[in-house]
Amino acid sequence: MTNIRNNTREILPEPTLRRLPWYLAYVNMLSLRNVEFVSSTQIAKDLNVDASQIAKDLSCLNIKGKTRIGYEVKILECVLQDFLGFKEVHNAIIIGVGSLGGALMQDSGLSRYGLNIVAGFDINTSIIGNKICGIPIYNISDLEHKRKSLNAEIAIIAVPVDQAQNIADLMVANGIKALWNFTPSRIKLSDNIVVQNTSIYSHLAVMYNRLEIQKHQLK
Repeated sequence: MTNIRNNTREILPEPTLRRLPWYLAYVNMLSLRNVEFVSSTQIAKDLNVDASQIAKDLSCLNIKGKTRIGYEVKILECVLQDFLGFKEVHNAIIIGVGSLGGALMQDSGLSRYGLNIVAGFDINTSIIGNKICGIPIYNISDLEHKRKSLNAEIAIIAVPVDQAQNIADLMVANGIKALWNFTPSRIKLSDNIVVQNTSIYSHLAVMYNRLEIQKHQLK
């Protein structure tokens, strides 16, 4: 299973990668219910994803269902977990311990997916030196000599939008290899740095737009 993950991760298209956690969450639920087999047709019905797309996605991981039986849930669960790396521990720091950053530090669910938040950094003197759920908050000026001891390769950016690029540059200069960007800003970095953008505002914009369209259609 480890070989499947290592050999396949680089060539999978991003839409497929985004769907794999859906499948994992689904088979986790089936496993808890002691379901032994599931078909792509059933997965498609419950997740609203085309059955042929599911079969194609899973075939990328060398997972094939049995005729008239489907996929063995336990095997599917194990292969997905192994490929996605959720069982591995990835140390991360949070830059910007405001309402969003603080909430992420309190989210124990992230650790179930391998994300271990080891510290927060901020410039607000009223919170520096405190802890959230046992996680210390340091001054951003201490980043250079703290980062190596924290053994973190991921930084979560939750700062004001006008500071996003500067903070991203600072992270890279201090050896961070991957950034999870929660600001609306699209930061620019070299290709060897992994950047994942998660803009709450972008999702809100899409939701509001679709809601307005529905309202007009109902008139």
